[in-house]
Amino acid sequence: MLFSSTVFIFIFLPVLLLLYFAIPKKYLAAKNGLLLIFSLGFYAWGEPKFVLIMILSIIGNYIFGRLISEQKSKKGWLITGISFNVFIIFIFKYLNFVIANLNVLLRAVGGANLQIHQTSIALPIGISFFTFQAISYIIDVYRGKVQAQNNPFYLGLYISFFPQLIAGPIVRYSDINIAITERKESLDKFTVGVKRFIFGLSKKVILSNNFALIADQAFSLSEVGNTTTAMAWLGMIAYTLQIFFDFSGYSDMAIGLGKMFGFDFNENFNYPYISKSVSEFWRRWHISLGSWFRDYVYFPLGGSRVDTNKKLVRNLFVVWLLTGVWHGASWNFIIWGLMYFVLITFEKLTGYPNKFSKSVSINLYMVFTLVCVMLGWVIFRAEGVENAIDYLLSLIGIGTTGGYNNEFIRYLCENKVFLLFGIILSTPLIKNICIKSKMEGTIIGEIVKTIVCITLLGVCVSYLVLESYNPFIYFNF
Repeated sequence: MLFSSTVFIFIFLPVLLLLYFAIPKKYLAAKNGLLLIFSLGFYAWGEPKFVLIMILSIIGNYIFGRLISEQKSKKGWLITGISFNVFIIFIFKYLNFVIANLNVLLRAVGGANLQIHQTSIALPIGISFFTFQAISYIIDVYRGKVQAQNNPFYLGLYISFFPQLIAGPIVRYSDINIAITERKESLDKFTVGVKRFIFGLSKKVILSNNFALIADQAFSLSEVGNTTTAMAWLGMIAYTLQIFFDFSGYSDMAIGLGKMFGFDFNENFNYPYISKSVSEFWRRWHISLGSWFRDYVYFPLGGSRVDTNKKLVRNLFVVWLLTGVWHGASWNFIIWGLMYFVLITFEKLTGYPNKFSKSVSINLYMVFTLVCVMLGWVIFRAEGVENAIDYLLSLIGIGTTGGYNNEFIRYLCENKVFLLFGIILSTPLIKNICIKSKMEGTIIGEIVKTIVCITLLGVCVSYLVLESYNPFIYFNF
């Protein structure tokens, strides 16, 4: 089920809210039970059988959490618990990828008759997100950061809670364990949550979906060798905006929904496209994933506080290889992750751009960072490594049908307003204007914000009723 769907907005969410707030505040356990039931139903909406995987994860991690907490061989149970979660994600997400590559090796050595048959296992939506949440839980129990949850239904709510279930942000158990048993809803928090949800919905429906039409056309033309240089650049820019508004919009909706029910999730994006370095970009983009790898992989390996550059490079390599693999079972994602390994290793070892003293150099490196990010999105989006190379070459005029054509002009003219607003809203320009106007927090400011929200919701609903193009990129991860 999509947040940006009429079923969710007009049926699922209103029914849940009515039932939830009909339960008296003192019956928090009943409220949690309701949220758990609806969360499992939300996950089962598209493919009911996958909810069994979710339930298996809940039961397994509940048991491992208790064993780590109560048994003497804590490290052994931790390793077993992590292996349990890795096994689940491997079987459903990476097994066919491994089989396909093994078959390539077998053909290369003349073993055409030794081919391994691929499975028909489908990918459960959001498995990378809820599996990483489960792993962080058992590690934090092992570290003594949190106590193991005695109530399996409460742990089930943490792992399956529908707002961040299928596309993040990745929530730590330590961030919401108290809220599960002691949270208090309020009208103010609910109002903030509704507005945040509408802003996120608008990012997705009004901006990301329209950028998707441009990007899909540009990448489709590239795949058949019928693109122009200008269309390739337009497609790359459109996808850069699409993935930002798609994912940050979903995160906004998740954060807003959480607030409606009394939960506070951490921010997941902080205007990443204004970053002055590649390292800064990853402190601003998908913050919950970056901090997860930092706390559970990078720091345990020694982080930056190692005695040799060789160990630092090793640590960075492991993190960025895993980051690429986390995003998908494809060489595109692995290459994309290793690209960031190279760039961030360069910054770590040289100290650039912190060593720059002139604003010109800083600004040039900022442009370099953004270009690298955009080129990376081409690798991320393309259907296979070969298509990614072809698209990158088309950006410099190789393999294209010319500089530009009428199709490019049509797409640019039809979407120039969306592109302009997308570029502006991907920066803190509007936010800074609101702060300087001193309207933030005032009665007039809140009235204006409410009018804007109502207008945006009306526009979004009109798009949804017309059944406009409505994909979600990060459902695949």
